Amino acid sequence: MSSFKQTPLTCNGHTRPVVHLSFSAITPSGYYLISACKGNLAALFLIYFIINKTIVHVSQDGKPMLRQGETGDWIGTFDGHKGAVWGVALNKQATKAATGAADFSAKVWDALSGTELFTLSHSHIVRSVDFSQNDQFLLTGSNEKLLKIYDLEKHDSRKII
Repeated sequence: MSSFKQTPLTCNGHTRPVVHLSFSAITPSGYYLISACKGNLAALFLIYFIINKTIVHVSQDGKPMLRQGETGDWIGTFDGHKGAVWGVALNKQATKAATGAADFSAKVWDALSGTELFTLSHSHIVRSVDFSQNDQFLLTGSNEKLLKIYDLEKHDSRKII
């Protein structure tokens, strides 16, 4: 019998249920993870309370967070969706991130700068996103009951049943 005991790494930050996670491959600077958190109506907007005439930021939930994998340290939050983010993905090199959300869109981000590269519109909530092995394509799944494969250089899609 082994006496090895594994201690989990705890990453604080989300206050609502985490609905999806994705890891990058191991890169020269380590590995990374991205998490999506179920938002609520209050999280769809920047939430502020006025306390003693001071504006205090309360929550960023409903937004995906990027973390360093070995330590769990928060790197950044991808801000741009107008609804809860349901699906997240990192490419193998952790240079791009993809998100799918309740605002009927998928977004592709520069994971190094946090800059939104482009938005892919859908007719319903986007629940799942994933990069192809060579990072040329993005697969999305939505409440449209369709899978779509987007060519990331052309930003167009093929529908798959």
